[in-house]
Amino acid sequence: MSWLERIRPALSFLTKKETPDNLWTKCRGCGQMNFHRELVDNMNVCPRCEFHERIGPKERFQQVFDGGKYERLAIPSVTEDPLKFRDQKKYTDRIKAARGATGEPEAFAVAEGQIEGISAVVGVQNFAYMGGSMGMGVGEAFIAGAEAALDSRVPYVVFTAAGGARMQEGLLSLMQMPRATVLTSLLREAGLPYIVVITDPTTGGVTASYAMLGDVHIAEPGALIGFAGQRVIEQTIREKLPEGFQRAEYLHEHGMVDMVVHRKRLKAQLGSLLGVLTNAPAKAA
Repeated sequence: MSWLERIRPALSFLTKKETPDNLWTKCRGCGQMNFHRELVDNMNVCPRCEFHERIGPKERFQQVFDGGKYERLAIPSVTEDPLKFRDQKKYTDRIKAARGATGEPEAFAVAEGQIEGISAVVGVQNFAYMGGSMGMGVGEAFIAGAEAALDSRVPYVVFTAAGGARMQEGLLSLMQMPRATVLTSLLREAGLPYIVVITDPTTGGVTASYAMLGDVHIAEPGALIGFAGQRVIEQTIREKLPEGFQRAEYLHEHGMVDMVVHRKRLKAQLGSLLGVLTNAPAKAA
């Protein structure tokens, strides 16, 4: 018997403990590792480079509503696989995986609460759910939020984040663009503010519809905003595009976005806008 085998029982206290796999998060902006708790406490904004990480409905609702208090609104159910679509996986399997990973029934969630003392309905698109892609479920959820705002006579605030239409639903996904557009028109006719907060990324059919139909457009710093990708555009027009031309700051400079607001100031900015647009001053900070 070797000396190591003889002393091994006495070294049992040195057994390596498993390290949680979510203890650190690598910043997609600067590449530095951030302690997860520190990142969460900083509203999921990198404390080193100010890169705004993508967040889901739960985090967004807690950040934007007063005291983190809100009431989720029911989302109408839709046919899950109208085209019986299959690529490498069945569409139904992709839906199950997305629900399991996010804990959300769809890529769009709606809640009602108060922002700086002003009642509002807030819709949040979840990029973690199949890239926030717009299908029938997202369309119904957006419409449900708009109808709730119309019924309660309150503003509608929508946070967009999407890679575009959901290919697994074909033409049915594209039909959500005019459907959502009709609801934005109804909000305008009713004199109710419709504010869009564009987050990273917002592209494709979402940009071509309700993301660009707001009364006010706010973007988070560095957000990618566009319809087609830069490479596709360059190949089509055969010209080199300016650096960062699809980023929030560039679009703000060229008039497509009204303002670029840091996440830490976003709630106060929304409250101020809602106060002006509803003639109901937001509560003092």
